[in-house]
Amino acid sequence: MKKNLFKTAFFGLMITSLALGSCEKNNESEVPAPEPEPEEDATRWITLTAALKQTTDGDGNGGTLAYAITHEQAINSTFELDIFPAGKALKLESPRTSRIQASADGKYLYDIQYTGADGGIFQKFRVDGEENYVRVQDEVNTAIILGTSPRWVKSAEGVGVGVSITTETAYTGTFPAVTFGSIKSTAAVASLNLESPSILNTASFDVPFTEAQLAQGYSIGRIDVPILNQAKDKVYIGCNVSKINPVGTPTQNATSGVVSWPSDAANIAGTVTIVLDYPTLKNPKLIWSTKSKYGNNGYRTMIQHIGDDGHVYQATGVNTTGYPHILRIDKNTNDYDNTYLFDLSQALGVDGIAGIKAWKYLGNDKGFVMYDINKTGGYLALIDLKAGTATKIATEYEAKLNFDQHQSIAVEGDYVYVPLTPVSEAGNVFVYNWKTGELTKGAKLANGTGHRFIGAY
Repeated sequence: MKKNLFKTAFFGLMITSLALGSCEKNNESEVPAPEPEPEEDATRWITLTAALKQTTDGDGNGGTLAYAITHEQAINSTFELDIFPAGKALKLESPRTSRIQASADGKYLYDIQYTGADGGIFQKFRVDGEENYVRVQDEVNTAIILGTSPRWVKSAEGVGVGVSITTETAYTGTFPAVTFGSIKSTAAVASLNLESPSILNTASFDVPFTEAQLAQGYSIGRIDVPILNQAKDKVYIGCNVSKINPVGTPTQNATSGVVSWPSDAANIAGTVTIVLDYPTLKNPKLIWSTKSKYGNNGYRTMIQHIGDDGHVYQATGVNTTGYPHILRIDKNTNDYDNTYLFDLSQALGVDGIAGIKAWKYLGNDKGFVMYDINKTGGYLALIDLKAGTATKIATEYEAKLNFDQHQSIAVEGDYVYVPLTPVSEAGNVFVYNWKTGELTKGAKLANGTGHRFIGAY
């Protein structure tokens, strides 16, 4: 489906509802029309995903493969899997790395294509095991709201939320005699029904910085990882907050003519989250942490999770400079609890900064963390958010791993599933029993030049 389905003018400052039609692809070489649901399959499939090389080893821009195995296969060190021969795995249609999500039981994958001719198209797949994924129900076009490169996650079971943001700098004068005015950050948000694919609601709004903050050069360059709170009456959206020096010396791009001011990131007041009412997506407000000052927008992975206590635990620094903080948003106030801070570097006692690249809440205040140290290597740890402690989980690949593109950690019962492959090298599925501490080096994973595995669902 090409995105000429909708050509009418887009919505104004705020839209509270929109019903969109769906479409089928007619080209026989593309994904076939949705099939009816079969009888229930009791198998708990673990989907593994891999990112393909485009031009540079490890760039992940060549697309995404998916293949489903069982728990028994995952823990079997004699089971060998090579998904790189053509046709051996599902090839997601997105020309770059797909932002894949999954149902809690692993029976369905959800994808919004990222860039390309069909960027912004939502698809749902039934997981039938191995390379067998069947597209079910209707496609949904989110591009008219979120653009062709949307960022989105499963924000609650059965609910997806996609987001995008643009900025526009206002100034007076002609370069080089220019005076900074402000940077307007305009966000777009869409909520999706994942059970019966459709758009539930949409909104567009200017990020509500105060006049003083705008004059100081604040803006938001990227938003991501929206999550519904426990009560499902708020959406928390992570932000990569930026600040320029408005009295610094501006520069002008020789090609585009764009005028910009030097960064003043050192003086950012704190980590920022956008809070919206749900399901209306109205009443945007900003909440600020005084415990951290780094981006909480993630990169390819969900970094906000609801704990057993109902509070939201949020990692920072994933897409900035690798800082190791987890913050807490109070379920009662819908604001930061600025008495709480989990510091991974301190908990591990490492010599350097242990940057959280991906993590998953497990239960009983425990979490599973994938991290690097001073932006190198790839390491695993079990953390206790209540006690503030961490236990490293050693693997032989850790010095050669890179988790920058890692998307998902699979959890089923007592088990955590993580495929670990250095770029271009073979690896294994590692299965960790988070209650006993036992780590199993399981299924062997073949690899191809420039590729790597990036997730489990």
